[in-house]
Amino acid sequence: MPVLKNISFLATCRDEGAQGDLHAIRDAALVWDDSQIIWVGREADLPEVYKEADELDAGGRLVVPGLVDCHTHLAFAGWRAEEFVQRALGESYLEIAESGGGIMRTVRLTREADSQMLLKHCREVLDQMVELGVTAVECKSGYGLDLETELKILSVYRELKDCLPVRLASTYLGAHVVPVEFQDNRSDYLDLVCHEVIPAVAKANLASFCDVFVEESAFSLDEARQVFAAGREHGFRPKVHADQLSSGGGAELAAEVEAVSADHLEYISDAGIEKMAAAGTVAVALPLASLYLNEAPLQVRKLINGGVRVAVATDFNPGSSPSFHLPLGMTLLCISSQMTPAEALKAATIYAAKAMGMDGITGSIEEGKLADFAIIDAPDPDQWLYHFRPNACFGTFVDGRQVWGQGA
Repeated sequence: MPVLKNISFLATCRDEGAQGDLHAIRDAALVWDDSQIIWVGREADLPEVYKEADELDAGGRLVVPGLVDCHTHLAFAGWRAEEFVQRALGESYLEIAESGGGIMRTVRLTREADSQMLLKHCREVLDQMVELGVTAVECKSGYGLDLETELKILSVYRELKDCLPVRLASTYLGAHVVPVEFQDNRSDYLDLVCHEVIPAVAKANLASFCDVFVEESAFSLDEARQVFAAGREHGFRPKVHADQLSSGGGAELAAEVEAVSADHLEYISDAGIEKMAAAGTVAVALPLASLYLNEAPLQVRKLINGGVRVAVATDFNPGSSPSFHLPLGMTLLCISSQMTPAEALKAATIYAAKAMGMDGITGSIEEGKLADFAIIDAPDPDQWLYHFRPNACFGTFVDGRQVWGQGA
């Protein structure tokens, strides 16, 4: 039964309250038994029964819930650095895609990759994410766009769950774009997604969520409704790539289908904000993607003022967001979207956990939750996110066990 003492600032990040309410405790202590938190409070108030527990010293540092990256495209083959150069020379994301690059290039390479190659790639990335204080990650498919490769990607995620100390949630994203072989017959591809791949993914129990990229260059609102209806029939909760490149009603659709989250949202309408707030759908900001694509950032303040919970994630992928550095995304959110560090921290913890359906077990530091937390080498969240460093994480804990850092 360990007790962590000498915590200068403990951000509990409970769900209640406003976006910036961290429910912080200064000069705090934290006690857990096996994997579960059993006491949180001021060190001066530590009950007598815990005073003989094994002591760990936070060194006067900040302690936060384990960070949650609730939107990644983790498994893929190949990188697309040449597109980074093309965009620097003025080509748009859509122009690159129309010339054979973009998502379809990654699809070709991922179809050719074997499971072991994908597994090695994912393990290397997840190990580095854990070093940043990340303890939970949502992993999408969508770089297969056929039955065999989609199952291959999702099977890699299942194997990762059994061998790495990080919580994973898998999402089927077959409706990412229409693959080349179906360009002249979209309806046949939708039939494949709805009537072959979704049932196969469900039968193998490979995913919890079903996602659709709703955009002029991807899928229409009505096509997305077909996919979500099939997914719901097989027990998948909806997620939506919404309003990233244009205002196409994706946020409104997310509310309509009671999606757990709507992600991107750079072009969200006022009506979309209102409907998401009423539905309780979490908005997921992806500032690294906005940065790489040189797009206007999400208007976070409008969402918060409209009553929408805002999470933050990396959108890690080889094209539009080739970075898995969630703390950098948090700092960018403060700079580009006028979020406070406290609001960004809550976005990367309890609200991100809610966007993964894991808020009942992780995302905050409170009694009864799992002991997932990170020790950050800063006195408080303001200093941490203001003074950006390659890595300020001093130690990462999952289920009460130190999985990275000194003494791990």
